Amino acid sequence: MAGTGTSPDRAHEGGRDGGRDAGSEDAGACGREGLKTVAGRTVRAAGGALAELVGGLGTAVMALALLLLLAAAAVTAPLGAGLLLARPSLRALHALAGRERGRLGRHGPEVVAPSAAPPTRLRPALADPATRRELDWLARHGTAGLLLGLAGLLLPLSAVRDTAFPLYWRFTPVDTTATSFGYGIAHSWADAFAVCAFGIGSIAVILGLTPGMARLQAAPGRRLLAAGPDQDLSLRVAELTATRAAALDAHATELRRIERALHDGTQNRLVSVTVLLGAARRQVARDPSRADEILERAQSAAEQALADLRTVSRSILPPVLDDRGLAGALSGLAAECPVPCRIDVDAPERCAASVEATAYFVVAEALTNVAKHSGARTVTVTVRARGGRLRLTVTDDGRGGAEETDGSGLGGIRRRLAAHDGTLRLASPPGGPTTLEVDLPSGS
Repeated sequence: MAGTGTSPDRAHEGGRDGGRDAGSEDAGACGREGLKTVAGRTVRAAGGALAELVGGLGTAVMALALLLLLAAAAVTAPLGAGLLLARPSLRALHALAGRERGRLGRHGPEVVAPSAAPPTRLRPALADPATRRELDWLARHGTAGLLLGLAGLLLPLSAVRDTAFPLYWRFTPVDTTATSFGYGIAHSWADAFAVCAFGIGSIAVILGLTPGMARLQAAPGRRLLAAGPDQDLSLRVAELTATRAAALDAHATELRRIERALHDGTQNRLVSVTVLLGAARRQVARDPSRADEILERAQSAAEQALADLRTVSRSILPPVLDDRGLAGALSGLAAECPVPCRIDVDAPERCAASVEATAYFVVAEALTNVAKHSGARTVTVTVRARGGRLRLTVTDDGRGGAEETDGSGLGGIRRRLAAHDGTLRLASPPGGPTTLEVDLPSGS
């Protein structure tokens, strides 16, 4: 027996080795999770950058066309024809600049336009600083922005074509250019896999460089299309003043709602508990056998009061947001919605707690409206967090015709959003579908 035992020293060493193995496994698991997180973040960033580059390509093509039109107007101005093109060209310039501000706002911080209406007559336009900045942006975006947008469109196509080249190279015509770059002819498997290496290189470029390319494409618009320091910001001050008033009004409305919920619900139930306990105490002296029935009613009233308190507390800031995040909280709302609801949340980083709470209540109110009034068969909630903005869309296939009125749920949603300087857009034509779009600063 003694010969088969394990010494304390060996047991101790074995314990240390086991601890090291367990620690190594934990570290490896954490490392793999960290690698997955980094890889997922990189792929999402590259995908968002490609979408931004291709979106910028659309405005860049229009910018190039308008740039050529302005150049033609300048050349023909001595003949008089260019003067006829000046006003429509300036209108097109201002409209395109506004479209680019909207595009940039969808992919990042809002680009605030100058408060004054841009001039459309030639002489005032040439003297207007904002118009000159728009012309500067037009020249940059119609040239460098166009090239970056083309790169964002062609790089994924090149990556797919070249990476998959070994699968189909034997079926290509003889002496056909092998690579997407326009050179090289594959005569063997080695050549085919060399083309595949080009495709893998394109993927590496997409993952590593496209976010920087998107920022480079957007930089002239963010710098030149925003209101300059010489612009009158009184309109923005008035807007912020109105926003502050709306936030205070929403806060007061919320306090009144909580006070009514506590007064009409919880307080009345607690009064019932007090009355029933007093009756039970008196009944004990008279007929103890009947006191149990009164105590049971008091317990039921106390449980209902507790449930009311939980409901009120959740309406202030739902604990599920802290426990499960915005995606989990919205999934809970979808599960409780009587209309089949699909949730699609892509928010790599947490937003500020107040912003997440606002998004939660907006979705809750929207789903309540869908269930009560729309007659919809399905509803979809989409959430995207990009560039410091949280964008939320609720779409249903109901009868449409929704309108925002004072005192309605949609009016309450707008007041909540005003507290965060957010925006609300509603599209609900008769016959449907109804789409509610919300844009909030993430506050992260």
